[in-house]
Amino acid sequence: MKKAILIVIVAGMLGFAVYDFVSSSDKSESTVTKEQESEEEASDNKITSPPPEEEEEDVVASDVVGLDKGQIAPDFELTTLDGETVKLSDYRGKRVMLNFWATWCPPCRAEMPDMQKFHEDKDVVILAVNLRETESNTEKVQAFIDERDLTFPVLLDEETVVADQYQIQPIPSSFLIDSDGRIHNKAFGALNYDLMVQEFEKMQ
Repeated sequence: MKKAILIVIVAGMLGFAVYDFVSSSDKSESTVTKEQESEEEASDNKITSPPPEEEEEDVVASDVVGLDKGQIAPDFELTTLDGETVKLSDYRGKRVMLNFWATWCPPCRAEMPDMQKFHEDKDVVILAVNLRETESNTEKVQAFIDERDLTFPVLLDEETVVADQYQIQPIPSSFLIDSDGRIHNKAFGALNYDLMVQEFEKMQ
């Protein structure tokens, strides 16, 4: 009799343990499923939400000389490869692309054909300021120009004075300057032809 009672008790405990385990598993699966559904809904919301619209920065014209958009670009005087002395202010009344570059800089090299095309297609003055102090010699710069048939003025910044004046860090760096001598746009890194034209057409 005692054995029968013990067997019933043990069987009951085992049955309860199995029931409790199965019940816990179901609840756990249900919780995981709900969490997955919540994550999927959040993910769907992220995908379907439209990206915020970027507002175009307004350029405010200023008579202050500086490096911010709308300010008058700092004047400078440099010598070209041909020995001609050039000042930025000589080109007031024309739209100017002021570019800082070096022959050893791969993005600068890649940008040059687009700059030449831009020079040929548009009524724009390109002043390509070579960081001469970083070059081994001037002949190397001249050979680079000759090999690529570049026809825009190349200015030599012998001691990186103008590069320092314009706070140049990465090269190439470009400043698009409008006919009033104000900075319309700044670009750090290589520009392609389409971007050059796009910004040029926004300038006066």
